[in-house]
Amino acid sequence: MRVSYNKEGVGDTLLISMTEVSEEDRAFEKKGNAVRIFNSVSGETAGYNLFNASSYFVIKSSGGVVELTENLLNDLNASLHQNGFEEQLHADLSPKFVVGLVESKEKHPNADKLSICQVNTGREKLQIVCGAPNVDSGQKVVVAKVGAIMPNGLVIKDAELRGVPSSGMICSAKELDLPDAPQEKGILVLDDHYEIGADFLKK
Repeated sequence: MRVSYNKEGVGDTLLISMTEVSEEDRAFEKKGNAVRIFNSVSGETAGYNLFNASSYFVIKSSGGVVELTENLLNDLNASLHQNGFEEQLHADLSPKFVVGLVESKEKHPNADKLSICQVNTGREKLQIVCGAPNVDSGQKVVVAKVGAIMPNGLVIKDAELRGVPSSGMICSAKELDLPDAPQEKGILVLDDHYEIGADFLKK
């Protein structure tokens, strides 16, 4: 689930995105200050728009992205219920930018500049296709897991690159918008003292 808020660009409206739905199947249901966006074929909820959002709770956003916390999730559910929607929102609140260990790297069979990496993130092992020239086995790296929202607004999703499944992204300092990030291409390689599975943003 992704939550965004840009008062200058959109107005006092909180945008809650849960899944994608094609334009031809998109339908809307309005109750009070809330609009439910759903798939007219399956009935599945794709998201909500909450108008006059700042009248319900304090919103902290950075570049339009709102950090999803347990308190915010409770506030969202309370505001939707207040407007007549009974659906309960659920979200994965686990860290999305974690320290990972590249356990193995092999050449992509269909692309010279891509590598297939097996990455240990503590709780799970992910297969990630990476195009960085400096990625190698044994490195500790920053992994943006599926569901992560990059500083530029990109949402990380399961993908298939040249026929090979990929779950997540190994990040560069520039992609993470870190200060003094080098301009040359390449992932951020962490010092060995970083703990595998740790939340990188709370280092």
